[in-house]
Amino acid sequence: MEILRDVVVLVHLVGFAVLFGAWTVEAVARRVRVTPLMNNALGISLLTGLILSAPWGLDHGLNYVKIGVKLVVLLVIGALIGIGSARQKRTGSLSPALFWPVGILALLNAGLAVIWR
Repeated sequence: MEILRDVVVLVHLVGFAVLFGAWTVEAVARRVRVTPLMNNALGISLLTGLILSAPWGLDHGLNYVKIGVKLVVLLVIGALIGIGSARQKRTGSLSPALFWPVGILALLNAGLAVIWR
């Protein structure tokens, strides 16, 4: 059971890495846009995060406040990506006010996972 949980943690980390990596590529190239890859990575992070929040095979309790805060941050990222995708399709451009918080919040979410015990 522990190996399965570790695999889910790995996939969760890959989801974060793809989301932050795709955002970083766009930021470095000075293209203010969201990509379908960001959307897919967000889905992977959400799904694996929900799986990890289930108390399966653990000998210690889960920090549900931390899980709730991370979920709220992920939902805000999802809203920003969703609104950004819709505006991008409609107008062909995206406001930096929608683009920059995506990467900042993704990094914040990873920081919460690592630092908050």
